[in-house]
Amino acid sequence: MSLAINTTTPEGIVLAADSRQSYRNRKGVSRIGSDAATKLFLINNRVGVAVTGLAFLQEDGIPKNISKFIEQFKREADVENLSVKEVAEKLHYIFDKKLKWQEQLEKLPEQIKSNFKNQGLEVIEIKQEQHSLKFKIKDQAGNIKDGVAGIDGLVLFVAGYNIDGSHEVYNVYIPGEILQRRDSKQKNMEYGANWIGQTDVVTRIVKGWDPRIFNVPFIGEAIKQKGQAEIEKQLNGLEYAINWGAMTLQDAVDFTILIIQTTSAMQRFSDGIQADPGDMPGVGGPVDVLVITPDGPQWIQKKELRVE
Repeated sequence: MSLAINTTTPEGIVLAADSRQSYRNRKGVSRIGSDAATKLFLINNRVGVAVTGLAFLQEDGIPKNISKFIEQFKREADVENLSVKEVAEKLHYIFDKKLKWQEQLEKLPEQIKSNFKNQGLEVIEIKQEQHSLKFKIKDQAGNIKDGVAGIDGLVLFVAGYNIDGSHEVYNVYIPGEILQRRDSKQKNMEYGANWIGQTDVVTRIVKGWDPRIFNVPFIGEAIKQKGQAEIEKQLNGLEYAINWGAMTLQDAVDFTILIIQTTSAMQRFSDGIQADPGDMPGVGGPVDVLVITPDGPQWIQKKELRVE
């Protein structure tokens, strides 16, 4: 699954990603395949890309690393003059086609029915909502529970500078949309950090809570009374006050490395949460760090081939 983070400051943009590559074997069991995968890429001297999610995509019946398709894009497209948004749009188009998520989503209802039938449960409703399925199941006691299922996809962020010196950051969801996260031309969107992948640890550290809190019954009751927007507003009061606009590049480098290493360490000592035990330690290996400024890029850390 991995973790990638970018921190945007007045001095420049820091991008970092771990190197762990995991996969599901033929029994559906998650395994660590490598701690040497490349998740961070420099597209041109102004724009960087990080990728999390699926480690492989099928091409001609052969699973190939996501990095293969990023490098192919760099070779075959005229990337030198592309804006940050254009890089995001082109990568979204490429991976949306290669993932073939519509075909996978069509097969998912039968898989859901089969899985729950084997557990002695009855699926009484399945509805497609955009890029996922919502379903209802009935247990042997007649209790009805809601569930959500989707396919394994990709999440990228694309960050950097345009030719005119402005900077932008986009999150690219496949399947899904392209969302703008940073924009130097919009007030209060200029600076900050965002992260993709296995984000529960960093969200807990910075925000003070992670999205699984909405599965807690008393939060559900509070939402019914006050609405989700109001509950999120109150929870956001727990967020650490970080002055991103005053952060130096060195501080941003330290912050990104700290977050990835802390996530890796926490996954080493934990196995999910009490309410949902069992998780994949998907963050690990060397941390690659790329800095992009208006003057150009600089690799702060970048793993290389070596002999032990």
